[in-house]
Amino acid sequence: MPGGRLTHEDRRQIAIWMAEGLGYAEIARRLGRPTSTISREVARNSAPGGYLADGAQQAAGQRARRRRTVQAAGPPAEPVHGFVERLATLLAGTGLPRMPARVFVCLLTSESGSLTSAELVRRLQVSPASVSKAIGYLEAMELVKRAQDSGRRERYVIDDDVWLQAFRADTGAHAAVAAAARHGIEIFGAGSPVGARLGEMARFFAWISEQMNGTGPTGAVVRDALTVVAALVYAARPLTVDDLATALDWPVRRAADALDAISRHPVLSDPLAVEQRGRGAYAVTPRADRLSSAQRDAVSAGRAPLAEGLRAGGDRGGPIM
Repeated sequence: MPGGRLTHEDRRQIAIWMAEGLGYAEIARRLGRPTSTISREVARNSAPGGYLADGAQQAAGQRARRRRTVQAAGPPAEPVHGFVERLATLLAGTGLPRMPARVFVCLLTSESGSLTSAELVRRLQVSPASVSKAIGYLEAMELVKRAQDSGRRERYVIDDDVWLQAFRADTGAHAAVAAAARHGIEIFGAGSPVGARLGEMARFFAWISEQMNGTGPTGAVVRDALTVVAALVYAARPLTVDDLATALDWPVRRAADALDAISRHPVLSDPLAVEQRGRGAYAVTPRADRLSSAQRDAVSAGRAPLAEGLRAGGDRGGPIM
């Protein structure tokens, strides 16, 4: 069921959809799971022949048996306490307040990933008020959540995907930073030193946002986008969507989707930029923020035009497409 452990049937579906070329985000959406659950499952259980459902199910059973054996033994109390305090100190060094850090690590190192307020008070030797305040802080950061156990006591829980959830809480901010950086490029100019730095910043934060939201382009879209870039370089002139579709023997919608992907994810054409010219035609140019003005001057003397040089290389080795 969604939120529980993956079943054998879930793993069979993952294998089928992987073979069909679906991305982790789409598979996760269909199964009602976090994207990280699918990516972790595939990473853990991929063999030389790819992801196999039966092998993944067998490996999961073996891991569960090992966990039960380890939990039955349990580590000595003193090393655990020392580890909790040491890890809490390190987390405090990243900006997390000391008491929330101690509470978080205490939950993290509990066998079930959950504890009551009384258990936290007893383990940390602090007041209930201190625990309550720390829990409030951690809840605001989406690092813990509340749940009711069978005895109707309130427990504080850490999910398996706690880091992904905490990171996703900031993805809106990441996208906003990327948009602001792109606006700054328009103000300072893409060819300026400031514009170059802002370009790197925009690409970095846009990439983080896409990865955490699972909104990055699929492998098929990436391949189509790169083919369109190669076609524009090889043509050495602006081409319309219809021109591209005809030359590549694609449906017009496919060529338009590839151009749209490049527009939304400029990194696909890096170090080139695909620009729209008059009458709906598209052309490629070198990215202005990839070289400083001094570097551009140094390499421009006596050079062949970009498209002409690349086209010559394609003629020697066959068509770029």
